[in-house]
Amino acid sequence: MAIAVARTGSGWISGLAGILIFSGSLPATRVAVMDFDPLFLTVARASIAGVIALVILVAMQTARPKRSDWMSLVVVAGGVVVGFPLLTALALEHISSARSIVFIGLLPLATAIFGMLRGGERPQAVFWVFSLLGSALVAGFAASGTDTGAMRGDLYMLGAIVVCGLGYAEGGKLSRRLGGWQVICWALVISLIPMAVLAIATLPETARGIGAPAWIGLGYVSVFSMLVGFVFWYRGLALGGIAAVGQLQLLQPFFGLILASLILAEPVGWAMIAVTVGVVGCVAGAKRFA
Repeated sequence: MAIAVARTGSGWISGLAGILIFSGSLPATRVAVMDFDPLFLTVARASIAGVIALVILVAMQTARPKRSDWMSLVVVAGGVVVGFPLLTALALEHISSARSIVFIGLLPLATAIFGMLRGGERPQAVFWVFSLLGSALVAGFAASGTDTGAMRGDLYMLGAIVVCGLGYAEGGKLSRRLGGWQVICWALVISLIPMAVLAIATLPETARGIGAPAWIGLGYVSVFSMLVGFVFWYRGLALGGIAAVGQLQLLQPFFGLILASLILAEPVGWAMIAVTVGVVGCVAGAKRFA
């Protein structure tokens, strides 16, 4: 019993570390797409992270996954290496960073649903009440904002939520067998060749006009968003449960908004603080009944 509690606690700590890292992803992406094409940004970040992942796998002399694991790795790669980065980069051409960030509050529900479908998890009914309430708070916060955004950008973000929820749940399930860092490393490596080819094909003609903030944004999403964050995140999902630890994603919009305020000078109002308190309560309730 004590070992199980310790594993669960460790899972929540790892998951929170992953969320803190992910919270900088959309502000960094927003800065990067000001100077980089969204497609190039997507394939470049995957290529850079893929090379690092390959070095890690070779250095650690990691055993290859079983044949039955490869399809799951393809799903992970499609969701979190290609799908989510590309769709969010496209969305940020049409809507503000702040608006895109609050959509992330819908990720826990998507992750929990795919965790039930793909991971065989069965949370208690009360868990779903807290999950839906937390998602509703975030969705309501987004709908009440003065930035109406573009319909295209909103649709891109909704698509990003679906593919990311699937990638998170599939990766969390696979991490129970392979380990968190192994899952994201292998997902990056199997994507490396096509991503590198596309990166070369979409390479900007000149580096002139690309400011330092865009390069820093590219570096952050390549190393931290694509690799380091997932090491903590998948470990957390594997130890603490996909549905339960997945509720920590409800905190990501508000961490992200704070960073957006600091980096992009976007205002943070009292409504955000009030909703944050409510979301924290939903996370606590979901954890209790997961």
